[in-house]
Amino acid sequence: MIFLKYVTIALTYFGLALGYLPGLRMNRATIALVGSAFVIALGVLSLKDAWDAIDPTTIVFLFSMMIVNASLSYSGFFRVALMGLLSVTQSPFGLLVMLTFGSGILSAIFLNDTIALILTPLILNLSKTLRLNPIPYLLAMAGATNIGSVATLSGNPQNILIGSFSGIGYLEFARVLAPIALIGLMIQIALLWVLYPAVRSTLPQERFTLPDNRIYRPLFVKTIVITTGLLIAFVVGLPLAESALMAASLLLITRRIKPNRLLREVDWNLLLMFSGLFILTKATQQLNLLEPFTRAIGSSAGLLSVTAILSNLVSNVPAVLLLQPLIAHDDTQSWLLLSAGSTLAGNLTIFGSVANLITVEAAAKLGYRLSFFEHLRFGLPVTGMTLAIAYFWLG
Repeated sequence: MIFLKYVTIALTYFGLALGYLPGLRMNRATIALVGSAFVIALGVLSLKDAWDAIDPTTIVFLFSMMIVNASLSYSGFFRVALMGLLSVTQSPFGLLVMLTFGSGILSAIFLNDTIALILTPLILNLSKTLRLNPIPYLLAMAGATNIGSVATLSGNPQNILIGSFSGIGYLEFARVLAPIALIGLMIQIALLWVLYPAVRSTLPQERFTLPDNRIYRPLFVKTIVITTGLLIAFVVGLPLAESALMAASLLLITRRIKPNRLLREVDWNLLLMFSGLFILTKATQQLNLLEPFTRAIGSSAGLLSVTAILSNLVSNVPAVLLLQPLIAHDDTQSWLLLSAGSTLAGNLTIFGSVANLITVEAAAKLGYRLSFFEHLRFGLPVTGMTLAIAYFWLG
């Protein structure tokens, strides 16, 4: 029986690492759910213990931010923000700089996966209009959404988890990690400048025209007001999950947009995967499978290295959930290292973060191929340099 328990955990994390199980039509959400069901059936956890393992604060915060992001998307906010940034410059290098900082800043405020999903088709259309190679601009956006999102607790799902577990304040978190994000974005620009000579031009492109900026004004105004209030609530230190839930609730009170349009934008697969991962993490604790990591993360370098490796083996969210039981609630430095390592390591390969996968898949649907090695040529050096900065800044 104990052998079956170990095999179940191992197969589940193997499937989570791949994103599927060979021969089966399963994604990460269903793999996490099925794995959770098996650990309950095998007696590792009772159903009540499994339910209690799910952290409601994280689930509510993540769900609420998805509603806020969906409303911003429907109102045209992200399109307006991108076009506003691109209206500042008309050169290939200027576009690279604007896309990098624009994507990074938006990802620091909103979920990075949402930014990647929305901006990818806009970038492809813009590069086609300007007759530019879209690859460096896609890499700029994907890399910046990961690097920029390290700056705040609301930037990505793993930071939401860390905020829930650690109790670190929104401003304190941003004060420490925002400089790493800023330096990382500048490193990314320099690296893309070296790798892609075509982006170095500072001459304006001919026939530069921005796409039409149509917005749904009533929804736009309402969403901006509520989102601004939400950011103020974060800054003044009000509870993150409760504040986000209230903002989402206010956005759902409307006569202008059908609720199913907002609710269908919620990533239910991600919420289901999170719930399953909470249960699986509790099961690994019960089986004492975290013991090897206890010694490995005894130093800053060890914690950062283990986090980066696990984030690319099983993805960053499962990595955070696996390591969080080993970190004391009041060990702020370790929580910040965990955030930096799990987020910045997401740039190493295409599979390192959901934002990367979204970019690659969205580009493929529109006829553009961003290969594994094309991404690795950029991802390997940018990950190494940004992790080194994080170590010297936080270690």
